[in-house]
Amino acid sequence: MIPETLLTQLQSLPPKQIQVVSDFVEFLHQKYGISANPSPQEQSPRSLGLYQGMGWISEDFDAPLTDEFWLGEA
Repeated sequence: MIPETLLTQLQSLPPKQIQVVSDFVEFLHQKYGISANPSPQEQSPRSLGLYQGMGWISEDFDAPLTDEFWLGEA
């Protein structure tokens, strides 16, 4: 709930300062992981094995990278 005094104070600000307040509120939402429009989302249960066999790791995954790679020549 927004207190009436805060709402009144916000309404009395010029548009530029209202935008600053809005940006700050958006920053707080992002920082604390708060959804701007909280709505419960029903998620379907995960299904194991949907992408089985579709990925692979190269045999030389752990091999050291060449100097050309690190120097941007590759």
